[in-house]
Amino acid sequence: MSDEKFNHPDDGRESDLATAASKPKLAKPPLYKVLIFNDDYTPMDFVVVILVEFFHMPTEKATQIMLKIHTEGKAVCGVYSRDVAETKAQQVNDFSRENNQPLLCHVEVDQ
Repeated sequence: MSDEKFNHPDDGRESDLATAASKPKLAKPPLYKVLIFNDDYTPMDFVVVILVEFFHMPTEKATQIMLKIHTEGKAVCGVYSRDVAETKAQQVNDFSRENNQPLLCHVEVDQ
């Protein structure tokens, strides 16, 4: 804001009042879901290892998520900012390929 003088609209006097600019409302950045998809080839134990190592889940929770992937075709493994979600998905996909597994990890906007 500046210290400019403004003419008073009623009588021509100068006024020291400055108009306050309204602050724009900032929207929170969207979050992104990291999903793992089921396939007919990747061993269940391998999926549990991924969930424990890359998503820092306890073994019991990782097993539950793995079973959800197996029965429902996919499951959310975590919700993160865009950069973190994309990094985790890429790490999982790279690790799967290094171990000759077709497992697919994907990122979607969380709604």
